[in-house]
Amino acid sequence: HVQLVESGGTSVQAGRSLRVSCKAYGYTYSSYCLAWYRQPPGKEREGVATIDSDDDTTHSDSVKGRFTISLDRDRDTLYLQMNSLKPEDTAVYYCATVEGSWRVSGWAYWGPGTQVTVS
Repeated sequence: HVQLVESGGTSVQAGRSLRVSCKAYGYTYSSYCLAWYRQPPGKEREGVATIDSDDDTTHSDSVKGRFTISLDRDRDTLYLQMNSLKPEDTAVYYCATVEGSWRVSGWAYWGPGTQVTVS
């Protein structure tokens, strides 16, 4: 059973940088996908970035060039480096994972989320 726990969310001023983390417990997958999603207040959850076991990454158009997803396999920790933050980046940020491809199975596990507020 996999457990994901996000951390690092806080309130920051626009233009600043912030890194959020997602620690994975019980993670034994050799083939996997990991992702960051976010849910702005009053809006639906949206995908932000993904990374897979081949180190292929994707980033949504709204964050491309500002956010970077990365993975520390030694620490089983997923990161999202967020630069040049904007007020519209305000959201609860969630990490998710699945064994294999999310395009086949969807996301199997989600963390509880961490709040990022940009003002």
